[in-house]
Amino acid sequence: MVERIEDLNLPNTSVTRLMKEAIPADVKISSECRTALTRATSVFVLYLTSAATTAAQQKNHKSLMADHVLKGLEEIEFESFIQPLKNELEGYRKMVKTKKEKKAAKAESNNVTVEGAIIDLENMADDS
Repeated sequence: MVERIEDLNLPNTSVTRLMKEAIPADVKISSECRTALTRATSVFVLYLTSAATTAAQQKNHKSLMADHVLKGLEEIEFESFIQPLKNELEGYRKMVKTKKEKKAAKAESNNVTVEGAIIDLENMADDS
């Protein structure tokens, strides 16, 4: 289990990178600001996780799913995040589906090649 609350903080480098992407390049971020935002993001994630867990438990689900997180956002009154998150989730699912289809197509073409090679070897054996 967690010994200190600081152990729950998100990695500083990740939070700093996100901050830099969100603000103009000429704006400097103080160390104190970086620390405050790192802690705030951790608190937000914990709060949302708690709300999502409650949503999952209400449906007797043992695993958290995207729908539970969306319901959690609604519960903690961050409704404005729901539609953008749904859009990102849809894009992610399409990307995963495309990758799976490409992998399956590649595996299928490899199987055809292997099957063809086996048939060729069998034909060569029959000819000798």
